[in-house]
Amino acid sequence: MKYLFGLLMAIFLFSCSTQKSPSKYSTIEYEAGACFGSCPIFKITINPDRSAVLEAEHFNFSKEFSKAEFSKPREGTFKGTIKEEDYNKLLALLDGLDIKKLNDKYGERNITDLPTSYLRINFTDNTSKTVEDYGKKGTEKLAEVYRFFEDLRTNQQWTKVK
Repeated sequence: MKYLFGLLMAIFLFSCSTQKSPSKYSTIEYEAGACFGSCPIFKITINPDRSAVLEAEHFNFSKEFSKAEFSKPREGTFKGTIKEEDYNKLLALLDGLDIKKLNDKYGERNITDLPTSYLRINFTDNTSKTVEDYGKKGTEKLAEVYRFFEDLRTNQQWTKVK
């Protein structure tokens, strides 16, 4: 019985000491710009508590392309909380980028109809990094991060606030 009690106490103490370390990111922001077509135009800002704001302009929720979409008002501002599993995956993707060593700009502007993305990271050490990517093909890992953000528009629970 003493051994069982000792084992349970050791497990309890170990579980108390293995709490997650705080995020090194104070805000994570992704912005997708327009193209000469139906590219989704939006911005997502995510905080360390997983709260998020989605500012949806055009082509975020419609399945059909229509030039009339541009004459409609913006789709709205939405708030939500990123699912913990998705947030942890995002952190792993960002950690795998070695963000501070990325170029500030990617893409050649000799083609005029591609969208531009912006990845803006503010770190808890008060530094920041912005990556501008014309064509969204800076690196393979960046493209994976962009796809992840594009999926967040539809795989999270968003509540329209404006």
